[in-house]
Amino acid sequence: MNRKMVFNTLGRMSLVCAACLMLPAIVSLIYGEHKSMQAFVVVSAGAAALGFLLLLIFRSKNQVIYAKEGFAIAALSWIGISAIGAVPFVISGAIPNYVNAFFETVSGFTTTGASILTDVESLPHGMLFWRSFTHWLGGMGVIVLVMAIVRNVSDRSIHLMRAEMPGPVIGKLLPKARDTAKILYYIYIALTLTEVAFLWAGDMNLFEAFVHTFGTAGTGGFSVKNASIGAYGTYSQVVITVFMLMFGLNFNLYYLLLMRKFKTVLKSSEMRLYLSLFFVSACIITWNISSMYESIGGAVKDSAFAVSSIITTTGYTTTDMNSWPVLSKSILLVLMCIGSCAGSTAGGLKVSRVILIFKQILREIKHMLHPRSVSAIKFEEKDVDEATLKSTSIYLACYVLCLLTAFLLISWERFGFESNLTATISCFNNIGPYFSPTETCYVNYSAFSKIVLSAMMMLGRLEIFPLIIGLSPATWKNK
Repeated sequence: MNRKMVFNTLGRMSLVCAACLMLPAIVSLIYGEHKSMQAFVVVSAGAAALGFLLLLIFRSKNQVIYAKEGFAIAALSWIGISAIGAVPFVISGAIPNYVNAFFETVSGFTTTGASILTDVESLPHGMLFWRSFTHWLGGMGVIVLVMAIVRNVSDRSIHLMRAEMPGPVIGKLLPKARDTAKILYYIYIALTLTEVAFLWAGDMNLFEAFVHTFGTAGTGGFSVKNASIGAYGTYSQVVITVFMLMFGLNFNLYYLLLMRKFKTVLKSSEMRLYLSLFFVSACIITWNISSMYESIGGAVKDSAFAVSSIITTTGYTTTDMNSWPVLSKSILLVLMCIGSCAGSTAGGLKVSRVILIFKQILREIKHMLHPRSVSAIKFEEKDVDEATLKSTSIYLACYVLCLLTAFLLISWERFGFESNLTATISCFNNIGPYFSPTETCYVNYSAFSKIVLSAMMMLGRLEIFPLIIGLSPATWKNK
């Protein structure tokens, strides 16, 4: 374990976090919110001092990052930025309780959107901006951001991307890992600015357009309105529906489009299944809830928005889904677990894993019928190696084990089976909203349950193994 390299990289992360904290400070200054501005400046200065201190103490000539270092950096970075990012809420008094502030910040960076706030509209503009900006930073990944802007990053740093980016397989778009990170962020920024322009052209002001775009781009779901996107008109709802679906796609596909490889994009089995799940689910839910609406158009709009929001694990809402029939809520619960495409900003199991799991099941059935048969599993017209198939199966087992463990840990809460189960599934899959007949947010959960759910959000965002391996004592041994 190259500890110097790990803490040197953490120092860079802290400096990037300090720079990012100055953006909400500027927003607070624009709106005359001096208390919030002071909170951001103080925390930014502290993060910068910590960053310089780490760089000064842990100077490393060896810039090579192997898998072990990648996992350690990913785990400590996400815990560190969440711990630092929560402090402005506490200092400003927006969220005085640190556990609540930490939960809100973890929810932001992991793009979950679970909240302890009952009155979002009472928060200062600077705090609302920071709350949603964490979605944008966490969507593509804070480590990927560091790789994109820091020059002396080793080409072996693809291990960092694999530790942070969601999905069963993460590869390079370009030979150098830093160039891959830059391409991903160029695409991310372009899509972000495009959505801002569309929303600003509707019934949102510039501030609201940016904040809701951050929530869409990071598939997080924090809003500046208590009614979420339901507070806006049909135009804004349709725009956000479309962009949620777009950010749920594998970003490699956008790169292929730029390279004019249209046939390769159209042949993507993951994309086709992802869009098919959206359309089929939206149609079934529209039929199921149509009797609750005066016109079929309203049912189509709300069902399409809900399916787009849930399958991309964004968590924005336009209506109370708790009042929908059991069939509709059951479909949404399944979509919560499936999630979107690998290499997107969304959470969940990922469509690619679902495809590989079903293909493994079919291959096993075929083998049981014909014991001597040997068949390879293909994905996106390529043979999938046994190591990837094995890791997919192991991930599914760990996924179920984590869900059951977390559910048992919070099952003593008084909110009932449905609330506790869906809250666990929602946090682990980085969605946010959950089904409950009585609760609308997570504020009434105990501090212990909030810590458990915060851990689940991080496990879900980093896909279990980076967090567990990065914090394991065995990882930090010199061997």
